[in-house]
Amino acid sequence: MDLQQMRYVVAVAEIGNFTRAAEHCLVVQSALSHQIARLERELGARLFDRTSRRVRLTPAGEAFLPAARQALEAADRARAEVAAAAGEIRGRLAIGAIPTVAAVDLPKAMKDFRLRHPGVRITLRVGGSEALAEQVGQGTLDVAFLGLPQDTRPKGVRSHELARGELVAVVGPGHPLAGQDETDLERLGEETFVDFPAGTAGRAQSDGAFAAAGIRRVVAFEVTAVDFMARMIREGLGIGMLPAAFVPQVPDLRVLKVREAPTRVEYLVWSRFRPAPAAGAFLAALGVPFEPAP
Repeated sequence: MDLQQMRYVVAVAEIGNFTRAAEHCLVVQSALSHQIARLERELGARLFDRTSRRVRLTPAGEAFLPAARQALEAADRARAEVAAAAGEIRGRLAIGAIPTVAAVDLPKAMKDFRLRHPGVRITLRVGGSEALAEQVGQGTLDVAFLGLPQDTRPKGVRSHELARGELVAVVGPGHPLAGQDETDLERLGEETFVDFPAGTAGRAQSDGAFAAAGIRRVVAFEVTAVDFMARMIREGLGIGMLPAAFVPQVPDLRVLKVREAPTRVEYLVWSRFRPAPAAGAFLAALGVPFEPAP
C-alpha cells in the first residue's frame, strides 16, 4: 500500500462519494476507484459498502481509517520537519477555539502568521473547551484556545494561561435592568436565561456561581453560537452572562457588572509531545513559552 491510496480512502470516507472524492483529490474517478480496489485486494477486505445511493465504511474500513489518517499525518510531519531543518516552516496548523475567545485577536494572529509562513496550511475549528482539549490530545488539532472556570485546569495537554476575568450580565435595550450598572446573582435568578448547552465549560461557569449562591435559575434557551445568543437577548427572550472582555464584540446589548460574578480563565493548549514546526512557530509568535518535549 502507499500514501496515495490512503489519501483516497480518507477522502471517500470523509466525503461519502467516489466522484466528489476524486474531484477533491484532482484525479479521475476510475483511477481513484482502481487504487482503492487494489488496496482492498492487498488487505483482503472490503473497505467500503457501495450502493447506488451512498457509500459507507465497512467494519474493516472503520478499523483502517484511523491508522490511515495517522500515517498521512506522520508523512506530513516528516516533510515539515525536513523543511524546518532547512529554515522553512511548512505543513499544517490546525487551530481550535471557543466562540468567545478574547485574550487574543485570533483572526489577526492567523493573518499575520500566514503572511510570515505562507507554506503553512491553517485551519480553524470552533467548539467547546472539553472537545477541543481532547482533540489536541489526540493530535487532531495542534493548538486550541479554551475558556474554563477558575477552579478547572486543562487535562491531557500542555497549557499556558492567557487571561482571566469576570463574567458580566448582558440584557436587551428594553429590559428593566438595562438602565442599571450593577446587579447581583439573586436578582438575575429571577430572569430567564439564554446560555450555552448544559455540561459545557461555558455553561459551567455560570451554573457554578448560581449553585454556590443557592439560587436556582431557568435556562430556557441553549445555543452554541454567540451571535445567535446575542440576537435572542436583543429580542428580549432572555438575558445572558458573557466574559467582560468579550462583550465589546456583541454591540447593542446593555452590560451590568455582577457582584460575586464567576471568573473565566482563557488558556492556550498544545500537545504534551513535541509540537510540529508550524505549531511551535505559532506558539512563539504569540509569545507563549514552551519547552519542546523529546
